[in-house]
Amino acid sequence: MGPHITKAVIPAAGLGTRFLPATKAIPKEMLPVVDKPAIQYVVEEAVNAGLEDILMIVGRNKNALANHFDRVTELERNLEVKEDTARLERVNYPTDLADIHFVRQGDPKGLGHAVLRARRHIGDQPFAVLLGDDLIDARDPLLATMIAEQERRNATVIALMEVDPDQIHLYGAAAVERTDNPDVVKVVGLVEKPDRADAPSNLAIIGRYVLRPEVFEILEKTEPGKGNEIQLTDALQTLAADDSIAGGVYGVIFRGRRYDTGDRLDYIKAIIQLAVDRDDLGPDLRRWVKQFASGLSDHIEGPGTGH
Repeated sequence: MGPHITKAVIPAAGLGTRFLPATKAIPKEMLPVVDKPAIQYVVEEAVNAGLEDILMIVGRNKNALANHFDRVTELERNLEVKEDTARLERVNYPTDLADIHFVRQGDPKGLGHAVLRARRHIGDQPFAVLLGDDLIDARDPLLATMIAEQERRNATVIALMEVDPDQIHLYGAAAVERTDNPDVVKVVGLVEKPDRADAPSNLAIIGRYVLRPEVFEILEKTEPGKGNEIQLTDALQTLAADDSIAGGVYGVIFRGRRYDTGDRLDYIKAIIQLAVDRDDLGPDLRRWVKQFASGLSDHIEGPGTGH
């Protein structure tokens, strides 16, 4: 059994270039998904898994992240005067969610470098990493399962999901062996964004990791890989290749609902998928979606969307 995990790291230093010009002045993590910024869903997931000590790795112009999880006394006072208790509760909720810390990444040298910036805060304990582009539906818990598996095996645990083989080039892909649990595999190799012909499987790494602290030593020695960045996948490959370093790498296969907010089209889908299940929005939205879809055709009319 490994030590109990209490800390989470959320890398949030990306520039969000796929969402320009919306992200010119607003961090991509603050883009709303229905009525909450994407980053709040990720923090809530960590807290629901028992992790209330959270370190965000940020870049320049990310002050809005800290502001969102801080008090806004003028707004709170205004809502109190209006006796708008429902909105006041929603405003206060993120402030009281967790003990949140921030550290700058400085140079954008990749995910591996971002994780390495957490070393001083984490110390010598296992920890979780949650990427903000992947939202996991709260009804389909993943992180708690990964933490339990890590503590049981005292190894590194990553989240895997089956994807269309034609899409595997967008992800890190895992070569795996079966274990006694059909939802858990032993990872024996990892390839970052392989061509379909070179992919060891269609099991893609998604943005949840539970890492042992030995990963920091490996990241220190990891040379820049694809995109001239320090890739976390390369460090995980080192761990997977030698069980003696830190107990090897295992993968939890996720079969639930995941929303990718890092892509414009998937971001729009995520908003609709989450909103249709809401008690306050779902009934009217479902009726409207059905009516809207019934009038669609494959022919696109109107102004182009290329500008």
